[in-house]
Amino acid sequence: MKNQWSLVQANVCRKCIDGDGRGNCRLPRGEQCALQQFLPAIVEIVNNPNSESYDDYVRSLRSQVCELCEEQGRDGMCRKRASLECALDRYFGLVIQVLAEVNAGTISRAS
Repeated sequence: MKNQWSLVQANVCRKCIDGDGRGNCRLPRGEQCALQQFLPAIVEIVNNPNSESYDDYVRSLRSQVCELCEEQGRDGMCRKRASLECALDRYFGLVIQVLAEVNAGTISRAS
């Protein structure tokens, strides 16, 4: 998981509006990035061979990750997602791409 997080930092966090452009997070103290917090579940979703489309991945994300997040209400609504503040929601497509490239061997796990 450590290697996958390093690759996410190098390829996703570097582009994040909450980052410093080098992969380091600048979220306020006490706030954890959803990408890092839920990475094991995200990897599991991306590695699911039954997902054939982006919509399949998003459905899995909502039911397996967003449901566990304290930001999402019982009604399924998420304040952070609605205001585009959720890095996981904002960069999920890029995360899928990075992890898929790792799985395909086109990006090195050691990078």
